[in-house]
Amino acid sequence: MIAPAERLSIRLTVNGRVVEREVSARLSLADFLREGLGLTGTHVGCEHGVCGACTVLVDRRSARSCLLFAVQLDGAAVTTIEGLTPAEGLSSLQEAFCAAHAMQCGFCTPGMVVVATELLRSNPSPSPGEIREALAGNLCMCTGYVNIVKAIAQAGAAARLGAGAAS
Repeated sequence: MIAPAERLSIRLTVNGRVVEREVSARLSLADFLREGLGLTGTHVGCEHGVCGACTVLVDRRSARSCLLFAVQLDGAAVTTIEGLTPAEGLSSLQEAFCAAHAMQCGFCTPGMVVVATELLRSNPSPSPGEIREALAGNLCMCTGYVNIVKAIAQAGAAARLGAGAAS
């Protein structure tokens, strides 16, 4: 059995970069990302996995980083909002969020974008109901979700148009 104070070595890929660290057995992935790697785009809200603000992609699937210990991710690939943001500017999904006024305070936005990224990868043409279902685990206290749903639908449509133009 691992003692909570024990430190363990982990190696994982974060936003395409291999990271090796020695961490406490009880360090959350959220704290590892924010404090250990300086990736503060992953927000910590409820710390119980309810709000979705801390959502990241683990091996391309959305996961609540506040519910995972960093040591659980040894060998995994983690993508944060920073990893979804191009070096120059914003991703098309992030631009759609801006264009559709899909954020107000912005606290929930990184988790929403991460979940939307996963959704659009698996379903490039989601219905409004499918978008709302995908977002069910991400809480927003400001927007009412209408413009978030619109932004995700617009990003999907733009990606489909871009794919059609590339063929």
